[in-house]
Amino acid sequence: MKARFTDKVMVVTGAAQGIGKRVAEKAAAEGAKLLLVDRADPVREVAVELTRQGFEARAFQADLETWEGASAAMNEAVKQYGRIDILINNVGGTIWAKPYEHYEPEQISKEIQRSLFPTLWCCRAVLPEMVKQQRGSIVNVSSVATRGLMRVPYGAAKAGVNGLTVNLAYEYAGHGIRVNATAPGGTEAPPRLTPRNTEEQGEREAAWYQTLIDQTLQNSFMHRYGTLDEQAEPILFLASDAAAYITGTIVPVAGGDCG
Repeated sequence: MKARFTDKVMVVTGAAQGIGKRVAEKAAAEGAKLLLVDRADPVREVAVELTRQGFEARAFQADLETWEGASAAMNEAVKQYGRIDILINNVGGTIWAKPYEHYEPEQISKEIQRSLFPTLWCCRAVLPEMVKQQRGSIVNVSSVATRGLMRVPYGAAKAGVNGLTVNLAYEYAGHGIRVNATAPGGTEAPPRLTPRNTEEQGEREAAWYQTLIDQTLQNSFMHRYGTLDEQAEPILFLASDAAAYITGTIVPVAGGDCG
């Protein structure tokens, strides 16, 4: 079978670890030319390892919570490869888990900044190039936590990602640009290289986080977390030409939990 991404230029954000790294590894094996974007240093190690295996991958460090970082990343992809065929927006993730009344105002802002703005900025930065090309595929990584416990600001941010996805799909379909999203549930992954929250966790915080875990497992029909491969494959399907007639769709990938 022909590789799905032969000669396709793909930008993967949050590629230093977790779902983003696995997406990059699988896309590379199917012929993609990759720009891996992250603010964490290990993104360079991922690119080096893929290059060592004979794949085409370059790393770019940027803070995608800012317009300047997102714009610089998309400009780098065009500089390196001449175009952008696919954008995978993977940056985001819960920082705190607690009842909403216990969030400090600055924590609410940080959750929104972390899990909504990278996708907002990267979509804005890539669209002029895709409009010029009159083609492109964007896959946003949302979450089923738009309905959940102990992470109201994160859920609000991911609901924003869902709204962004559908509205962009509607607005840019006439330019040959598809915009979709996956909504992952709980996912088994190695320990994070750069923790989102370095605060010491007491008994109360641990109990709050356990509530989140229990709800995630209960809401999944399969009563388990997914694997990185189980998250990466739907992302790559939506990015590929096999999904050419799919746009404006949010696909839950959570063992039956639809969020």
